[in-house]
Amino acid sequence: MDRHEIYRDITVLSLEQALALPYGTYRLVQEGMRVIRIEPPRNGDPNRYVGDEVLGERGMNCYFLPINAGKEAITLNLKEEDGKSILYDLIRTLQVDIFASNQIPRSYARLGIGYETLRGVKDDIIWVGVTGYGPDIFEPAYDPIIQAECGLTEVNGERERSPMNIGVPVVDLGAGEHVYGQIMKALLERKLTGEGKRIDISLFESGLSWLGTHLPLSMSFGVEISRRGNTHQFFAPVCLYETKDGWVYIAIGTDRQWESMVHLPGYEHLDKEDYRTNLGRSADSEYIIQEIQRVVREKTSEELVGQMRSAGIIAGKTRTLREVSEDPLVQDKKLTSRDMKTDSEIVLGSPPLITPYLESVGRRLSFPPRLGEHNEAIYGGELGMSRKRIAGLREKGMV
Repeated sequence: MDRHEIYRDITVLSLEQALALPYGTYRLVQEGMRVIRIEPPRNGDPNRYVGDEVLGERGMNCYFLPINAGKEAITLNLKEEDGKSILYDLIRTLQVDIFASNQIPRSYARLGIGYETLRGVKDDIIWVGVTGYGPDIFEPAYDPIIQAECGLTEVNGERERSPMNIGVPVVDLGAGEHVYGQIMKALLERKLTGEGKRIDISLFESGLSWLGTHLPLSMSFGVEISRRGNTHQFFAPVCLYETKDGWVYIAIGTDRQWESMVHLPGYEHLDKEDYRTNLGRSADSEYIIQEIQRVVREKTSEELVGQMRSAGIIAGKTRTLREVSEDPLVQDKKLTSRDMKTDSEIVLGSPPLITPYLESVGRRLSFPPRLGEHNEAIYGGELGMSRKRIAGLREKGMV
């Protein structure tokens, strides 16, 4: 078997909405797994209606598209017994390997999707539940709320101004990465033991994990860490500087880099004995940053980055998203998807690396599915339901 085919027989059934879990299953798509979204009939995932109607049709708005390519979509009413029965038929007939849900835990029993229930249907199933605070807490949650509650908001923003959320939904995306990682681990464990397992991922614990140095330093040594704008609590000088035509981030990470900097034209006056160690520079970092800012304001961003890099100093220009999109590194690795209905092509969410599967399909995935797009193919073609029965289920609001 070729490397790009390793995961082709893995089937994921995901009762998903919003961002965290759909992002996690999108990462599984990138490995070549089959991912089938389950959504309630009529409206489906609320995220289908977020952003502009770029295709001119309801339920395919722009915010929904980037992380749902490569998936199939069916509708199913799990509030009714017939819906639960169909779900169990799907798990058995499709030999579902992974069932995932980001429903509130109190819904598990009502929808018939709890781990013990589904393990009774297929004993080696890998079950994933994504929640706000864990399986025993029934509170719903959103990314910005968790950012605030787990401390990420407190450490982000300018020193003398209000706390600020991070500009990307890091809690949702991080939880999605944790879903991906734990599923890959569970697949290995099942290969070795023959047993499935239950995986619980909470947004709160996921967000907490990104405080990998901040929280331990606070809890172990009482270090007070709060927002510092573009500076760093432990390294100096580290800051974002305004140039003639933009902004450049310069990070001095070692004493040797500092020595190189103060030998560059314009910075010689900062070559002081007290500044030769990071500890000494940190004690007077505000003054040092002000002095560097005074010098670099006379340079263009390109000139400054070139000067710093030539001296072995880490520096980078702050770019707009449009500028980022034009970077050859982005262009050479981007994923795309084309809609057979409208002939529209979209760029998809970038993976952390190009997998063998993505290479095998030319970094192109099938278009994000419309609501219930695969009902006929899956219910009729794979479960063997007649058109008459599917029509009847549709009339009753079951699919």
